[in-house]
Order: sequence, then C-alpha cells, then structure tokens
Amino acid sequence: MTRPAPPEPPPIDTELVRRLVDDRFPEWSGLPLRPVRPGGLDHVIHRLGDDLSVRLPRHAEAAGQVERESRWLPRLAPCLPLAVPEPVAVGEPGFGYPWRWSVSRWLPGDTAAVETLADSAAQARGLARFLVALQRNTPPRVPERLVGEPLALRGSDLEAVVSRVTGVFDPRALTSLWEEALDAPAWNRPPVWFHGDFHTGNLLTRGGEVSAVIDFGTLGVGDPARDLTIAFTLMSPAARAEFRAELGAGLGLGGAQDDALWARGRGWALITGLRAYAAHAEAHPAVAAQTIRQIEQALLD
Repeated sequence: MTRPAPPEPPPIDTELVRRLVDDRFPEWSGLPLRPVRPGGLDHVIHRLGDDLSVRLPRHAEAAGQVERESRWLPRLAPCLPLAVPEPVAVGEPGFGYPWRWSVSRWLPGDTAAVETLADSAAQARGLARFLVALQRNTPPRVPERLVGEPLALRGSDLEAVVSRVTGVFDPRALTSLWEEALDAPAWNRPPVWFHGDFHTGNLLTRGGEVSAVIDFGTLGVGDPARDLTIAFTLMSPAARAEFRAELGAGLGLGGAQDDALWARGRGWALITGLRAYAAHAEAHPAVAAQTIRQIEQALLD
C-alpha cells in the first residue's frame, strides 16, 4: 500500500512566524518581527526584537540543524576563538508548519566578502586556528548520525554532474582533480569535528575582520578536509598558503599527511562547488559567482 505524500508546508511568511512565536513563546509576543533578506537557501530568518533571531527550516533536509545547534553549540562556544550562534529556545511544529524551529541570539555583522578578505594573511591564519580549536574539542563519542560520509560517496555521480557544467568548466581538468583527491591517502587519525559548510556565506565580519561562524547544520565528525573549502571560496593563493601552514602546524601535520589533507580538501571544494552550481546557479547569481570562484581556485592550486 502506497503511503500518501506528506502535506506541503505552508508559505513561511512573517504572519506564520508571528503566530508560531506568539503561541510558543508569549513572553516575546510584543517584540517586533521582521524578515532578514536575502534569506538562506535552507532557512527563513526573522529578527525578533533587537537581540534575537528566529530560523525556520525551508525543507526536511535542513530540519536537523535545530537539534545539532541546540545540543552542541553551547558546549563548543567557550572553546572557540570566534563567536557562534547561541541557542535560546526551540519551537515546535504548528499551524501547518511541520518542523522544529529555533530562536538564537542575534549575531551582528556582514557576510564575509572576497573583495575585502581574500588577501588577508591574518584572517586566513585566524580561520585555520578556528578549525584547529573545533577539531581539538571533539568528544570521545558522538551519535552515529553525525559521522560524515567519505569523499568518494559524495562524488558517486560525478560524471552526471560534470556533464551539466560542460561549457563552463573543463571536464578533463575537473576529472583529473577529482582522481587526485580520491587517490590521496585517507585521514588516518580519530575522527574530528567539521563544520561541513565552511564558506564565505557562513562567516560574519565586523570592522573588516571575521567575527563569527554560523550555520552548523552540517556539523559532524570525520575527515576535516571538507572544511578546507573556505580556502577556495575566500582566499587568494598567498593567503591560502598562510592558512595551510597554520592549519598543518596546529594539527601537527607535515609532509605526506599535509599533502594528502590538501588534496582531499581540493576534492571537497570541487564536488561541493559543482553540486551547488548545478543546483542553484541559474536562480541565484550569488551562488553562481561563489561556486565558480571555488571551483576555479581549486583547479588553480
């Protein structure tokens, strides 16, 4: 017997968010609510008063972020050199909206921009130190669902993805980089925390410096190479070299281990960039620009 498809969630507009907030948290019913635009691909965000933000997942794949952030970020925040979201409350489904949603402290700042940060060696080193701190605070046991998939699985349909971007990128160059990444030795240490979506859109800046890291919906444990994506979305080659040196020193890597981490990192930058470009570039010019740069820089390095 075929199960009926789940009902479509209602439009996530300010009226719905207002109803959810007022019903679940009446103490905040008097606070003004206004949408944050542009919103993200995975969440609709509203600012609640001056100090809070409300985030509602747009689709089922993003719904797990609420639980991950509310459980793990309070434990990680004191150990990290940059601010991260501070969960305040979790709201339940209602009024036709099917998923849990979150309220966090508002983090001020602007989205990180290549134009202002690409050549900053200091910011590159600071991001490497953030990743080292994140990895060093991996607990001895985490739920099985947080274990990240291997790089090879992420690119299981690489040929189909590459066929969709032919004319924008050189297929032979893409395939060659991918084969190098798969041929690199695997991570041979205990699994560590990774952010999982570490790119410019998830960094906030104040006064020209990175001040916060947001969107931990893909937080997990495994090979830290996937977080090297930031080196290709944000940094120039010179800053990338500083990032690589700082990260390698912080992790105690050298020689072949460092080369292998970097090769796998280029592979993660390639496959995540290709997937995002194929899925979103046509409708989202900002995603197109970011992913083109990410892929080109990975091919360059």
